[in-house]
Amino acid sequence: MPETASAKPEEVGLCSRRLGRLEAWMQQQVAGGRLAGIEVMIDRRGHTAFHRCHGKRDLARNADATPDTIYRIYSMTKPLTAVAAMMLYEEGRFQLDDPITRFLPEFAGQRVFTGGGYGAVMTEPAVRDMTFRDLLTHTGGLTYGFMQATPVDAMYRAQKLELPGAADPLGEIVARLAKVPLIAQPGKEWNYSIASDVLGHLIAVISGRPFDQFLSERVLRPLGMEDTEFFVPSGKVGRFAANYERGPDGRPRLIDDPETSRFLAPPAAPSGGGGLVGTARDYMRFCRMLLRRGTHGPERLLGRKTVELMTMNHLDGDMAAMGQPRFAESNYHGIGFGLGFSVTLDPARAQLLGSPGEYAWGGMASTAFWIDPQEDMAVVMMTQLTPSSTYPVRRELRVLAYQAIVD
Repeated sequence: MPETASAKPEEVGLCSRRLGRLEAWMQQQVAGGRLAGIEVMIDRRGHTAFHRCHGKRDLARNADATPDTIYRIYSMTKPLTAVAAMMLYEEGRFQLDDPITRFLPEFAGQRVFTGGGYGAVMTEPAVRDMTFRDLLTHTGGLTYGFMQATPVDAMYRAQKLELPGAADPLGEIVARLAKVPLIAQPGKEWNYSIASDVLGHLIAVISGRPFDQFLSERVLRPLGMEDTEFFVPSGKVGRFAANYERGPDGRPRLIDDPETSRFLAPPAAPSGGGGLVGTARDYMRFCRMLLRRGTHGPERLLGRKTVELMTMNHLDGDMAAMGQPRFAESNYHGIGFGLGFSVTLDPARAQLLGSPGEYAWGGMASTAFWIDPQEDMAVVMMTQLTPSSTYPVRRELRVLAYQAIVD
């Protein structure tokens, strides 16, 4: 499919002069040493009105950030996995309130952590099995080992339940996970978790195809996301960005060299929670499909009502009402969660520029996207700085993107 036609900002209700503030901010992120490089795309009313790259994708090799740069998108994989799962939902393969034990019986009879320390953990029986909806909303009682907040997190690390990068097949990892206690009763708390990786395994079990193959055939290739995969092929390594952290001097310090990265080889366990690499242009194709309520050109990936359901809040209130203060990628007040995305309920409570009904997520290396149906607008930002909480670049970008709307 051809790229969506570009338009002058004024043709889609944006101001070129005000977008200049956004470009100046991008330049400042690089010149001030916050980021090695940054790329931002803004689509409105079906047209790309802003697409700029600044800085380097690889400082050591003096390689510029360009529109064909490939980035680790980490948790921005999760919405793609959710879409793949909902395709099977549309085929009648499962219901949202179905227990996952229907397909993964090893999750029957789970226990829930109630106290104690590692080696002397106290538990109680789960009052019910976790469901597909629990996985899609991160309310199943699962966690991540990197949280390092509870003895259960430590058990994840001990059992090597960390994705991407696991050495064992996905099915073996999920089988080990089923034996570890939950950190909350299913449906009771929002906890960022390995849930999307379990969902990826369920997609493989239900479809009868490897998860990475299903995602490629049903989502990535139909959308023309030609540079989005679970690894970087040898012919594309020259376009792969380096990943950085903030060094002692405040400037980017290399943590993953693009020429020696584990992302250069197909993974043993394709991670539905954080395993993809891709370009900003590719991810904007995904955003356009959602903004068009499931369509991409002549193709329809999801039904309109399915996209509407996915982008509704599925929590009892906002994330502050159900969430635990263990995670920094989202403000909990005024923000809900749908089937694969955060959902803005009240911009004033969230203290963010935006619109009710906007949905979004980001990745560990400070990448981000959001889709605003009310404004017919999508924004994608790519950079490579880990962790995403290092600087408030997402919040700053949000202000600069929205202040450019003048219609």
